[in-house]
Amino acid sequence: MPDLYSNIHLVVRWLHVLAGIIWIGHLYFFNFVNVPLQASLDDATKKAVNPQLLPRALWWFRWGAMITLLAGLALFTLLYMYTPGVGFGPTSLFRDANGLTSRAAWILIGMTLGAVMWFNVWFIIWPAQKALLTGKIPADQAPAVRKRALKTSRINAFLSGPMLFGMVAPAHYGAVSPGALCLALGLGAVAIWMSLRASGSVGKLT
Repeated sequence: MPDLYSNIHLVVRWLHVLAGIIWIGHLYFFNFVNVPLQASLDDATKKAVNPQLLPRALWWFRWGAMITLLAGLALFTLLYMYTPGVGFGPTSLFRDANGLTSRAAWILIGMTLGAVMWFNVWFIIWPAQKALLTGKIPADQAPAVRKRALKTSRINAFLSGPMLFGMVAPAHYGAVSPGALCLALGLGAVAIWMSLRASGSVGKLT
């Protein structure tokens, strides 16, 4: 592409999607694969496997979340808050004569859910897992800390469905309404619930 803006836009979008795949892929790994796996392992096997597996997976998980967030904010700015040759400020994709556009409403919904998920990763899930892996949690408190981290990860899994709907809807589903939002929430919840059932993870929160 001949202009700098279009090339930057493409690279940032590519980075956002790549990091998002890494982040959400690991989220689904933890919820759909690791939960039933851990339930099948005895304590000796966990002590041998988890110090090798979990730090690596958690590194990609948390930094995937961070890069997804930062690239997403940059992409939002490029599309909705910057006009080449004009400068910064709401663009026609963000606001028109009728106010906030449906496209902007969808992306803001997706961004809000994504920001909540990012917060959960960096300020609840990762600190809890780090403390567990380094032995800083007393043995009698470990089950409660592990359960809180898993519940938060499960919340993120359910949020990921409508979050992804909000991310793809701007380019493919123009209308936004309470009914459409309920559809996004419902489809997301059903998809994650069915995946949890298929993986054998339903009810496993310990």
